[in-house]
Amino acid sequence: MCTNIYNKLFMLQASTLLFLKNLAANNNKTWFDANRKIYENAKADYLNFVANVLIELKKIDTSLELLEPKQCVFRINRDVRFSKNKDPYKNNMGAHFTMGGKKQPSAGYYFHCQPNESFIGGGIWMPIADELKRIRQEIDYNCAEFNGIVSTTKFKKIYGGLDASAKLSRPPKGYEENNEAIEFLKLKSFTAIAPITNEDLTSKGLIKKVTTHFEALMPLIHFLNRAAVA
Repeated sequence: MCTNIYNKLFMLQASTLLFLKNLAANNNKTWFDANRKIYENAKADYLNFVANVLIELKKIDTSLELLEPKQCVFRINRDVRFSKNKDPYKNNMGAHFTMGGKKQPSAGYYFHCQPNESFIGGGIWMPIADELKRIRQEIDYNCAEFNGIVSTTKFKKIYGGLDASAKLSRPPKGYEENNEAIEFLKLKSFTAIAPITNEDLTSKGLIKKVTTHFEALMPLIHFLNRAAVA
């Protein structure tokens, strides 16, 4: 179990942030190869952090019982095949905590580590058409429940509300403008994010902060996954 493999640390190391900062300024294979040992140390530090987050997260969300740390962490290499940005590496380290691991399209919790641009969040981003249809239907049928989830004091204090940056200007097909859930139904993604500072990342309170943020998301995650498989 991860409790026997990973060190019980509560924050990320400053050296990990420094590596990511330097990588952003030198995003090329030559520099990366020359600094591969530093990268390996940063990678191990991040995986250790993810393992400790997962230990705490499993205490509150039993649906993640079988999830292992390595299933959560994304590779640092970028897929540049269809991107105008040909930088070979990501300038961040990310982890997605969801049933079955990061490759599953289900809703989950997300931690993004990037100097000056880090955040904690979760939900489901740009679900495929069939999943989006099921989620909208579930919200339509259970508007009061969904509104209650994203209107709790804890959720609003941490996240403010759902991210509405990806949203239709008109009602989706099959729904009227006067539907009480219309503003939710127009959403293309169902996510919430909260920024965290560089100081947070190296603070002993980081694990507790992440766990508290994820706990506020849990009802939303469970609602979305219930809808997606309905």
